[in-house]
Amino acid sequence: MASQIQDRLTTDQDLLLMQEGTMMRKVRTKTWKKPRYFKLQSDGMTVWHARQAEGIAKPTFSISDVETIRKGHDSELLRCLTEEFPLEQGFTIVFHGRRPNLDLVANSVEEAQIWMRGLQLLVDLVTSLNYQEQLDQWVSEWFHRGDRNQDGRMSFEEAQRLLHLMNVEMDQEYALNLFQEANVSQSDTLEGEEFVQFYKALTKRTEVEQLFENFSSDGQKLTLLEFVDFLREEQKEKDHAPDLALEFIDLYEPSESGRLLHVMSKDGFLRYLCSKDGNIFNPDCLPVYQDMTYPLNHYYINSSHNTYLLRDQLCGQSSVEGYIRALKRGCRCVEVDVWDGPGGEPIVYHGHTLTSRILFKDVMATIAQYAFQSSDYPLILSLENHCSWEQQQTLAQHLTDILGEQLLNTTIDELLMDKLPSPEQLQRKILVKGKKLRAIEDIEVDEEEEEELEKDEDSDVDPGTYPELDTQLQPESQELVSGNKDDEVVACPMSCLLICGHILAQDPSTIPGSSFLSNQDSRTISCPDLSALVVYLRTVPFCSFIHSKENYHIYDVSSFSETKARNLIREEGNEFVQHNARQLCRVYPSGLRTDSSNFHPQEFWNAGCHMVAMNMQTAGSAMDICDGFFRQNGGSGYVLKPEFLCDIQSSFNPERLISPYKAKILLVQTFCFRVQVPELAILRFVVKDYSWTSRNNFIGQYTLPWTCVKQGYRHISLLSRDGTSLHPASIFVYICMREDLEKHREELEAEKSTEALSPPTYKSLKIQSQRKDQSRIKAPRQRLGKDA
Repeated sequence: MASQIQDRLTTDQDLLLMQEGTMMRKVRTKTWKKPRYFKLQSDGMTVWHARQAEGIAKPTFSISDVETIRKGHDSELLRCLTEEFPLEQGFTIVFHGRRPNLDLVANSVEEAQIWMRGLQLLVDLVTSLNYQEQLDQWVSEWFHRGDRNQDGRMSFEEAQRLLHLMNVEMDQEYALNLFQEANVSQSDTLEGEEFVQFYKALTKRTEVEQLFENFSSDGQKLTLLEFVDFLREEQKEKDHAPDLALEFIDLYEPSESGRLLHVMSKDGFLRYLCSKDGNIFNPDCLPVYQDMTYPLNHYYINSSHNTYLLRDQLCGQSSVEGYIRALKRGCRCVEVDVWDGPGGEPIVYHGHTLTSRILFKDVMATIAQYAFQSSDYPLILSLENHCSWEQQQTLAQHLTDILGEQLLNTTIDELLMDKLPSPEQLQRKILVKGKKLRAIEDIEVDEEEEEELEKDEDSDVDPGTYPELDTQLQPESQELVSGNKDDEVVACPMSCLLICGHILAQDPSTIPGSSFLSNQDSRTISCPDLSALVVYLRTVPFCSFIHSKENYHIYDVSSFSETKARNLIREEGNEFVQHNARQLCRVYPSGLRTDSSNFHPQEFWNAGCHMVAMNMQTAGSAMDICDGFFRQNGGSGYVLKPEFLCDIQSSFNPERLISPYKAKILLVQTFCFRVQVPELAILRFVVKDYSWTSRNNFIGQYTLPWTCVKQGYRHISLLSRDGTSLHPASIFVYICMREDLEKHREELEAEKSTEALSPPTYKSLKIQSQRKDQSRIKAPRQRLGKDA
């Protein structure tokens, strides 16, 4: 396939024109629009740019970093500039991870089409590369980066400098001998393919060769029986080993004669270990493998907080791009903070801040387009409604008109309201989570009935500190505050209760005695049209677990700030688990996190919290854990909770879980640890650049659920801080899980096992660092950190 890229570079008309270069306009903002000369390099993998055609060029991006190409009509920024540029001349390059998009405007529609077709062709070709082709292409890309004069050749001195940038340590004399062996043209310089062979010779995988020879009788090949033994004994494939051996030989053995004879060479063995079948993530957990027919409250749901923001919560940019990125990474619950906007059009932004504002109807159009591109399972709109009566009607109209049949606006036929529908039943449906007007049969005057005023998410005030309201005695201004992020609900007197709680079919300002409801920032009442769109997910304030159990229904949802939820776990952990077994809950970051930082979601998942909302625009260990956890089950955004977290009589207490176990290793080392609750455990590998004089610099990480870990000799493909692939950077580990603690105690102690608390399961891991040839990032010494 790599050679196919080279063939296309000389035959495809679009790619030929891209290699000649094109002057286009680079657009960053509505006011920053500057001409730049873009040119596809001869490797077909990198695009460089300069201010002028003859100017000094520098790398702009690699094709492997590109996710897709969008038309100008799909660019939020270019749509704002239609008076200056025709949308047909514009296009957007979308990168993996959180890297900002690149908006370009060509001088003609034809030029734009050439670049759009050419780039998409290259992206498709790179995506289809196998491991070996990716490695060859990656080395070739580095060769072109080091070939400063672009003459297609590299001297030994140039090769030394480039290998230093690639962090390949070598003895100079040994490297020179290998350089001369690879120089088949006898020109004292290496061409592209010669450099690839030189690099491979330098970075020989001795640890893989040793493993191969341990199972090979002649040291040259693995027979079918020898390979079956390896898969059964080391890879723990058990009864599947014979069938898998035949399958893997057909897939990874490069020689046709080896495939016919059912034997595996060293090259084929290495290809297998570096493939998806040799990865630490169990391939059985990659598709949707869990039962999706349980009620919604039996699942963890991948959730986003302030989805519209691309940066911080004070001055950050609001953009529909935030929704696109969240939805494409599998998010199934997005937040929409909506306020009154000019011209009768509701707007979305972080209220009372300097964040920019976007139209609610644009957000809905984006959601309609991207809601089910990554997952067919239901999407939840967490609607934070701060609008006036009139603009609430506009909200309802936009939801209905734009989302169309995707919007769930009625209950599922023949499904009683004693349990929530399942993700399977709600496939490709969008659910609105918000306040709902009460039905007349739900309104019963009771001395213990409470009407609560919910404060914005910045408050962590405990409603338990306030006296209960008596609806017959309290004045209109009496309010009760809870630490919930929803709009504020007024505690009405008896005379107003039936009007507010049932029909409210007229403008609130016309209702006698309700003039105090006119301030949208402090008090909001849902209009019937909007209320009718809330079907299964009615937001309600949280008072206490007893109050929720006695007064709320299966379809009621309470929200908790991280501080409130953490206190509840500490003080009433088991009650919180039982609450979450009955009904859905959402946990959101503290309002003090103005920088859009994140808490670690694990502690809330341990209590069975369903929608643990993350600031997805902010990279870091917390988002690594979230992304790693939801990588399973097809990336559907739904993960089935353990059975003991779905039992309303569960005795499980999340507060009793042990602290995360951490270990640091250098090069090759064995360490062991116990896991108390494997169903909730998460394994995290972190590689850092070791330094004696300064803080160790982050290089890469990989995080996955313990239940998805594959035993045996496995490669761990590292991801960047942004969550994008660092291919071919990886580490090589050996993993063995044991459950008979007493039987292996002496052996584990001999291996210097680390003591932990009493567990039903004992896990032993042997970790070996990958050779530095597999890392494209500078890391003189690699140190591994692991959290479980």
